[in-house]
This record gives sequence, C-alpha cells and structure tokens, in this order.
Amino acid sequence: MKKVPFSAPASNRRQFLKTSSLLAGSAFVVPRFSIGQSGQSANNKLNIAFIGVGPGQGRGNLTQMAKENIVAFCDVDPAQIAKTKEKFPNAYTFSDYRKMFDKMGNQIDAVGIATPDNTHFVAAMAAADLGKHLFVQKPLVHNIYELRTLCEKTRRNKLVTQMGNQGRAFDGMRHIKEWFDADVLGEVREVIAWTNRPNKGYGFRPGERKKLPDARPIPQGMDWDKWIGPAPMTGFSEDLHPGYWRGWWDYGCGGLGDIGCHTIDIPYYALQLGHPTKIEVELAGEPNLIYTPSGSVVTYHFPARNGLPPVKVKWVEGPKVPKMTKDFEAAQAVALAKSGNKEEAKNYADGIFMVGKKQTLFSPGMRPNSPRLYDEDVWQEFRRNRPPQTLPRIKGGNIQEWIRAVKGVGPRPGSHFDYAEGLTELILLGALAIRTGKNIEWDPKKMKITNEPSLNKYIKPQARKGWQEYYRG
Repeated sequence: MKKVPFSAPASNRRQFLKTSSLLAGSAFVVPRFSIGQSGQSANNKLNIAFIGVGPGQGRGNLTQMAKENIVAFCDVDPAQIAKTKEKFPNAYTFSDYRKMFDKMGNQIDAVGIATPDNTHFVAAMAAADLGKHLFVQKPLVHNIYELRTLCEKTRRNKLVTQMGNQGRAFDGMRHIKEWFDADVLGEVREVIAWTNRPNKGYGFRPGERKKLPDARPIPQGMDWDKWIGPAPMTGFSEDLHPGYWRGWWDYGCGGLGDIGCHTIDIPYYALQLGHPTKIEVELAGEPNLIYTPSGSVVTYHFPARNGLPPVKVKWVEGPKVPKMTKDFEAAQAVALAKSGNKEEAKNYADGIFMVGKKQTLFSPGMRPNSPRLYDEDVWQEFRRNRPPQTLPRIKGGNIQEWIRAVKGVGPRPGSHFDYAEGLTELILLGALAIRTGKNIEWDPKKMKITNEPSLNKYIKPQARKGWQEYYRG
C-alpha cells in the first residue's frame, strides 16, 4: 500500500472548510487551515499526527481518530511504535515530535497528545506554534505556569482545542446540569468525590516510595532523554515506564491528576465553580515530595458566584483514607451495597455526591455515566417526571466532537482549553497540596500562593537544560 498522501487538490477542500466554519456559528473560531495555511487531505478528512501512542489513552485515542488521515505518529519507545504501526501501517513514524514537525509540519492539520504529564506542555506548545489544532489528554499540563502559557498561546492562535476528559461529552453530564438548573437539587453547598487511586494496577505501584527508583538499562532504541523532557533527569526504570509514572510527582500528578479531571468536572461544570480561594489537605501519612501518598483528603473552598452560594468540594483518594464524616461513610456503604455484583461494584471505586438542600445527586464511577438521585424512592418517581432536555447532546464522544469542530461542522468542544484551564488549575493546586502537605490560599490573578510563599517555586519549576524554550516568560 502507498503512504497516505501528503497533499491533495486544495480548492474544493478549502471552500468546504470555509463554508462549514460559517455554518458552525459565531461562537466557533475559524480553523487556520480553512484559508490554506495547513496541509490538505482527500475527502475532507483531517491530516492528524499523534504524540505518545503507549498503552491506555494514547493508542486508544488514536484509534478513535482512525477515520481521518493518520499521517504520522511519534513515541520515544520503539516497542510502542511497532504495536501502533500494526494498526496504522501507512503512517510515518518518529521518536522526536520536533523532527516530525520539521519534516511534515505543513502537512498536518491537527495533533493529539497522550504522553506522560511532564511532556504535555512542550509538545503542545510546539504544535501550537505551527497553528495545529490540539487534543491533549488530561491533566492538560504538569504545572500552572505551563497551563497559563499554553492556554494563552492557543487563544492567540485561534486554535480548536479539547482536553481528553471524556465525561464532559457524556449525556450524564448534561442530565446533571439540567437537573441542577431546574432546581431539582436545590441549593448545593457540599460536594464529596472519591477514588480508590492510587492503587495497584491503575498506573501506580503498590505502597509509597521514599526515593526515585534505581536506574535500569535503557531498552534498545528508546530515547529516554525525550521521555524525561523538561523534568528533572532520573534513570530509566519500569517503575516509571511504560505505565507507572503517575505517582511520581516530577512526572505525574497523582490520583487527583488521574481521576479528578473526570469526577470534579461534574460540579465544576454544573455549579460554575471557578477558582477556589482556599484548599485544605489531610494525608494518611507524612508529606512525600517524591511520590504520592497512599491516601489523602483535599477540601476546596469556593466563594459565592453568579448568584450561587459558597460551596465546599471534598476530594477523597486512596484505599486507606483518614476517617471521614459519618454521613459520607454511610452513603458510601449504601452505594456499595446497592452494587449488586462484584463487577458492578468496581464502578463504586470512584464516585461523587452533590448534596442539595432538596435532593442529593449520586453519580457512580469516575465519569457521569449513570447519575441518579440518591434516595431510591425519590429516584424512581423522578424518572417518570424528569425536567425537559435543554442542552444539546454530543454524538460520538469527545474526540469526534473535536474533529467536527476542527472541520467547522460542529460547535466549539465542551472541554476547550478556555474551559479546561480553570478545571486543570484547581486539580494542579490540589495535587500540590497533597505533595507538600500544606494548605493553600490562592490568588489566581497574581498566580501566587499567598499563605505559603515557599510553594510558589512549584507554580513555575525550572526546566531542564535543553528544554527551556517555552519557560522564559
């Protein structure tokens, strides 16, 4: 078979993209490639390149884009390239995204990124510099300086963006928003969310680690320097790659970074949370600047906003957590008892309660697949008399939502970076509280922690030599 063509006749494609952008409405930013500034591909398909094709979301996300032209993909691990090449034999492959952009930059319309957290930013900035529309896995970046810088870049370049928190496109997310807006819950002042992360088998090694893993021989052909990127250098270890980097603070964002962008997105969207003013933390053990603790509780305090009252959002993570309120323990026990069977019970390893003055909403699982009202009798009656649908549903999930927006035939994606910026910021602040064991009072305008100034070094860490290009602001 021939390689996917680098170019095709431009006139019909350009006219299609220009016209469809206008049809999408004034809220949609016209794609840069609609005026011929990016590569062309046949049949009105996008030319997509992907960075980070390892197990989990990387190869999975790329597969969801397979109906477009996958022209190239990149990974520092030749083993992951080989596995992905089986699915996409015609795509060009690279170990360095910078070389991919040098060689094929003007042939690429859009870029997906699913590397470890520590390299999201540098890869996304390189793509944004070239005007490429972006899909980036959650959490969007690794620290708040990266977050503000990337989001400003994509705004300035008018890019179509999406963060990879799938639940934002679920019908359940819209159900929850509609119920809240219809005053089904009443005034909400308390939210409790939880996950069993970090635990064995979900991207974390069992137990806490007090030091970085011992270095092992780098697998043949792997570019370990580029896996590390701007983060502090450490030796290769299977305790880091391919699937266990999330718990190490220099490379991941712990259980909150893993799951919070899904679960906390529910109240962030429904309750219009905005920025927290104060974050409190409890740890199951001592603070650990190297590796995430086995259990923690983060409490976010949000002020009154847009006519809504102040709200407290409590995040509980880990198989062993500090003792919680009796109400929470009872509610979680009932939820587990209702699971019915062992497989379904897994759904309750993550979940959320939104405690309203009238009703409490319960959504099992990390994403809003099946939200319900907590009291079973109330729920059964409510199901027969639901509020009317007021929000449009998303067909095909968040990746197809993004693809349609890039083509100009759909509205702006729900988790566009202007939205994801605020959600990611509160996740990163909570992760920093867990890492240091310190409560945080946050001034979002000054981008400063006001009560513990020593923590501000984590807002913009020093980038490693050779990776400083985007850290000079």
